[in-house]
Amino acid sequence: SMMASIEQVLLKEAPDCVLVIGDTNSTLAGALAAAKLGLRVGHVEAGLRSYRRTMPEEINRVLTDRLATWLFCPTDVSVRNLAQEGITRGVWMTGDVLYDVLRETLPLARAKSRTLAAFGVSERQFILATLHRAENTDDRARLSTFARALPKLGMPVVFPVHPRTSAALKEAGLWEGLAHSTAVRLTDPVGYLDSLRLTEAALVAITDSGGLQREAHALGIPCIVLREETEWVETLEGGRTVLANGGLEQLPALVKQMAKAASFLPPMELARKNGASRCIRQILEDAGA
Repeated sequence: SMMASIEQVLLKEAPDCVLVIGDTNSTLAGALAAAKLGLRVGHVEAGLRSYRRTMPEEINRVLTDRLATWLFCPTDVSVRNLAQEGITRGVWMTGDVLYDVLRETLPLARAKSRTLAAFGVSERQFILATLHRAENTDDRARLSTFARALPKLGMPVVFPVHPRTSAALKEAGLWEGLAHSTAVRLTDPVGYLDSLRLTEAALVAITDSGGLQREAHALGIPCIVLREETEWVETLEGGRTVLANGGLEQLPALVKQMAKAASFLPPMELARKNGASRCIRQILEDAGA
């Protein structure tokens, strides 16, 4: 149904090309709908690989890259990943467009967000946690370990809960324990400005989100990634981002380690900035504009 709906939009708007970003189901649906109509596709965040083919996002990435005319890679590693798959034509290292978003929205988040006061927390005095990937929500043991660890982290935890995570917690009988914890602030998903402000102000971020992982990295915030691997391998350099790949039982110890080591150094470079303008410039050059 997603493809059919997108196809109707494309037929109505008659674009010259279609840009898709990331690795969601809508990314692949957009790329498929465009390709079936003979439209050229640009894939922003091309070439990222976790090398876990059972992961839905990995399947979406690989297939979208096969459909794309322009492959806009955020990092040098993503360029090399494509080359190893025999894809070298139409590949451009543009940098991560997330930096463009941060540059435009961070001042706005600082000026407008009141989320710290709403949750009763202060800068560097709380932990931000998010969880949404199927590998964590669908695994009852992992979900339980995560939920039982949050109240034991030694400081307030702000936990914006994804709908899938909320349903899984309730089904597993874990929601009430978190809801009655004085340490955990449960909330519905927050808007981007509030999310950005929370990330910037947190002592440590705990997440399985690639976006939050990169934002924390760019802002210099220590981050624990609740996965066995990551496609954003550059964030692991320097030790301010770590994988919880030894099991979620280690979460309290990891939080203590990352909080103690946090020095809030200047942000590290993930890739070149101005990625969005590089993408557009390449499309216009190919179009002869």
